[in-house]
Amino acid sequence: MKIDLKKEEHNLAHVEIEIPAKDGLNAYNRAVKSYAQHVNIPGFRRGKAPRNIVERQIGKERIVAEALETLLPSAFQRVILENKLDVLMQPKIENYNFEVGKDVKVTATIELKPEVTLKEYKNMTVEVEEYETPSDAFDKSIDNLRSQSAKLELVVDRNTKADDVIIFDFDGYVDGEKIEHGDAKNYTMDLANSSFIPGFAEQLVDRPLDTDFDVNVTFPENYHEAKLAGKPAVFKCKIHEIKTRVLPELTDEFAQKVGPFKTVDELKADIQDYIDKQKENIDKKNAEKAIMNKLHDEVVVDIHEAMIKREADSLLEEYKQKLKGQGFTWEQAVDAQGLDKIMETINDDALFRIKNSLIIDKISREENIVVDQKSLTAKLDSLSAMYQMDKETFAQYMFQNPSMMNNISQQILNEKVISFLVENNTIKYVKAKKSAKTEKTEKSTKSAKTTKTTAKKASKTTAKK
Repeated sequence: MKIDLKKEEHNLAHVEIEIPAKDGLNAYNRAVKSYAQHVNIPGFRRGKAPRNIVERQIGKERIVAEALETLLPSAFQRVILENKLDVLMQPKIENYNFEVGKDVKVTATIELKPEVTLKEYKNMTVEVEEYETPSDAFDKSIDNLRSQSAKLELVVDRNTKADDVIIFDFDGYVDGEKIEHGDAKNYTMDLANSSFIPGFAEQLVDRPLDTDFDVNVTFPENYHEAKLAGKPAVFKCKIHEIKTRVLPELTDEFAQKVGPFKTVDELKADIQDYIDKQKENIDKKNAEKAIMNKLHDEVVVDIHEAMIKREADSLLEEYKQKLKGQGFTWEQAVDAQGLDKIMETINDDALFRIKNSLIIDKISREENIVVDQKSLTAKLDSLSAMYQMDKETFAQYMFQNPSMMNNISQQILNEKVISFLVENNTIKYVKAKKSAKTEKTEKSTKSAKTTKTTAKKASKTTAKK
């Protein structure tokens, strides 16, 4: 067999293969015999029809295609091994010439895995913005726990407040016409956590019981029902019940109810430990992200457009499935965001994923990082616990699904390589930069405090006089 291989731009290889006539004839005859065994040919027992009859019945092109299917896998395998090719996809046949009794000539294109050049990936110093735990994180955690155990008590002597839970009737209209499914009786709403149209819950605050009133809102421009999108609406409402949350006292008894704690101090220590670990995890994730972003910025790699398109097509299908799961259609997403914007994001994500995969693959080869049985078993055990399945049953199920196992193996490899990068580079945590919005808020707060302090001083001075 003769092989003529030429590497071209964009990680493509052009190969011309010449297979000896004898091998071609043998493959052709085997294909004829196979068709004769499996196709009913009038006047002949299965497998007994002569070649010319089979050719007339089946057609030479189909027989040639069958012969090529038996010849080419081993031929391509030889091309790959002899030339030490790192193949990304199965070779694509451009054309062929198959005449019985003559050498078989095949021309194909092979897409190769892009060569990755990394200037450095070890002994770097990478700056990472340190996560700053909000000053009220601890208090909010305590408040959330108390809120989860809160009791609702009826209120009859005041108007509604922003943190109340109410029971009310509503009836919606757009352009004077009743909104389909836009009404309800004795509907319960948590005013502090409403998923209604923006501005709706706010207009239910400071309202009395058993009084008719209107709520005027505008549906969002990207609302999932096109006929309502951007339209002003009026909802006629009446509140029947107001309930307020009564929070439990922070006592040892409360601590015992919410977890395996004996005292409030144990509960507080556990909350603080959770907050500290959360900061550690966020800092770790940010460090991993910063390292990978640095490698992405510096990597030199030529990625073929076909590779990006395949990944983009896969991401697009994932996006459509996600929309479907959320109750939206592809058409609604296009109307809301625009096709160009969606595809730009998907193509950017596809390129990022490909680069990420190539970088991981490059480093794993350089450092001989592999997925061994121990790490695979540990991952499967972890996943089985997450899905609350028996370890052996879960492992058996996964091994019966090669694509899932490939995904898990890739995930393990990613984690190992990223851990290697964190261990072999210096992470320098720096104070996070404040956004313009945050700085403006802080200045406003500081200004308000200064004004308040000045007013108090002025008041005291006036009082002394």
